[in-house]
Parts: sequence; C-alpha cells; structure tokens
Amino acid sequence: MNKRLAVFDCDGTLIDGQAEICAAMERAFADVGLEAPSRDAIRRSVGLSLPKAAELLLPEGSTARRGAIVEAYKHAFRTAREAGELAQPLFAGIADVLTALGEAGWELAVATGMSRRGLNHVLAVNEIADRFVSLQTADSHPSKPHPAMLLAALADAGTEPADAVMIGDTQYDILMAREIGVRAIGVAWGYHEPKELIGAGAEYVAETPAALRAYLLA
Repeated sequence: MNKRLAVFDCDGTLIDGQAEICAAMERAFADVGLEAPSRDAIRRSVGLSLPKAAELLLPEGSTARRGAIVEAYKHAFRTAREAGELAQPLFAGIADVLTALGEAGWELAVATGMSRRGLNHVLAVNEIADRFVSLQTADSHPSKPHPAMLLAALADAGTEPADAVMIGDTQYDILMAREIGVRAIGVAWGYHEPKELIGAGAEYVAETPAALRAYLLA
C-alpha cells in the first residue's frame, strides 16, 4: 500500500485562534495610527502569509506601511504569547481525528501561514507536536495558495500527490492542493464558508471533526 499523507492547515482547522488573531491585528493597525479593518475582513485574511494579509487588508497602503503593520502584528502576538494570554486550543474532536488517522497508518503533516515559532508553540501547548512528520510554515515558503509548502510536506513524507489529502478551512488551502493534484477537503468550523470551499474545488466539506474522521477512514 502506498504511504498516505494527511496535511492539515493549523489555525481554523486544528486550533481556534480567531479571537487572538483579530485582537493582534487590531492592535497592529492602532500602533501604526490606522483604523483597523472589520473583524470579518481580518478573518478573511487568515491563511495567507502576513505580508499578503497586510496587502489584502490595506490595498491602498504603501509597502512601508504594510511592512509596519506586519511588524506590529508580530510584536502584539509575541507579547501576548510571552504574557501567557494566548488561548489557541484544539477544536473539540480534533485530537481524536489525529489519533484515528495515525492508528490507521496515515502520516500527518501541517502546512500553515503561521510562523514556525508560532506553530511550534501551539503544537507544544496542545501536546500534539510529536504527531507530524513534516511542519511547513510561512517562514520558508511563498504564501498560500502557492503549493510550495505542500510540495515540501509530500517530499518529507515520501508521498505522491495522488496519495495525499489537504485539509483546511480556507479557499487558499483548497486552491493550493488543487494546483498540484492533491485531494482537498474543507472544514466548516474555520474562516471561509462551506460554499466557498466547494467553489474553490473541495471534494467534501466536513461539518464536524467526527464527520472528517469518518470520511477519511471510509
């Protein structure tokens, strides 16, 4: 049997960090003297690398102003982490999904727009760092939907695209997978609507982690 690989997005798929992301972005805009976008707009940017998110949120801004927002966001998030104020728990039922897939012989990986430091922190806090054979972040790759991080995960696991699946909550995850012939599955508990995920090419959108587990192991 070929080696199967399940690649997960992190925030919005594995963990719930919505409140922290919105608060940090609002603080970043305030720190550079700008009115913050709506929380809906901020949520729409999740999944992109920070420079791409800043570009989406401040389309008329200069490169320097967007860069200042990126640095202010990093500072706000880092300050909250060091103060122990971040709450980024696993969504209920996700740990069971990871366990079931591992027991069924699947390899697991993460491909996320988060930084490596942020990803390492959240995986350690939630005690799942040892579950994954590959961790791919925005530090080392172009922003989603560019497929570089997904290709790196496939290479690490020694898996062909036809034997892999990308699981995520945004169109960026789905488009990234479709670009290189990897199956794409959406989840309904994250940042983009199920109809958007289907429109981007998802073969299925799981309403709950239990439904995701059942679909993958069917």
